[in-house]
Amino acid sequence: MNRDQLFAANRNWWDERGPLHATSPFYGIDRLIAGATSLDDFELAEFDIGSARSFVHLQCHIGTDTISWARRGLEATGLDFSVASLEQAKNIGNRCGIEIRWVASDLYEAPETLAKTYDIVYTGKGALNWLDDIERWAWVVAKLLNSGGRLYLVEFHPISWILGDEEWAIKNDYFTTGDPYIEHDPEGSYAVPEATTSANTTAEWQHTLADIVSAIAGAGLTIRWLHEFPFTEFQQSPVLRKSADGRVYELPPGMPRLPLMFSLCATKP
Repeated sequence: MNRDQLFAANRNWWDERGPLHATSPFYGIDRLIAGATSLDDFELAEFDIGSARSFVHLQCHIGTDTISWARRGLEATGLDFSVASLEQAKNIGNRCGIEIRWVASDLYEAPETLAKTYDIVYTGKGALNWLDDIERWAWVVAKLLNSGGRLYLVEFHPISWILGDEEWAIKNDYFTTGDPYIEHDPEGSYAVPEATTSANTTAEWQHTLADIVSAIAGAGLTIRWLHEFPFTEFQQSPVLRKSADGRVYELPPGMPRLPLMFSLCATKP
């Protein structure tokens, strides 16, 4: 499969799962409409929007995080390549009474499609692995930021990529070769594993933490901080267990801990 075919397969995967995810307990749409936030506690604690007003969420999927940030007083835009997912995002946003600009676009074409710059660019939680060129992504972010604007990236740690389907097994190489991992997945998804689906082939790319940090710095952004966390949002490997409060997944007590998520803030001079 060539690059266009790989991205078409990924778009088909997300187009099919957007409507399924919008009714999944995993995304908690009813709770969101009732006023709950989809953002993690650490996001709310570590990132202060300050005087920022304009905000764009890249690879926003069905928009739950976009809506949660918009509720904090931001003029929000959500961008994704899946039209079916954006249709769900628009419907959910309307049900929440939140006015958001939803834009369908290839990520790499975002600056031209949006034709606007922003105080905050937000992305992550399973986004970067769908991109083949992390350096080009960083330049997209830089182009979208106002002078003094900030990137806020919240993502699953690339070291979690190595965890396999067995207890404490290492499945994948941490270091990237640039080639995609092409998966012919079983039906369903992380949010609706029991669903019957037909678009089940995906292509994903590993980007090490060094790849990501270097790309951001190389695009002219100044990295302000980088935080790592020993928990994640879903059971990426059978070795992970729910935390005592049931809100996240982590390694069992007594096992050496690994970073499973990270967050990063960078500014544009």
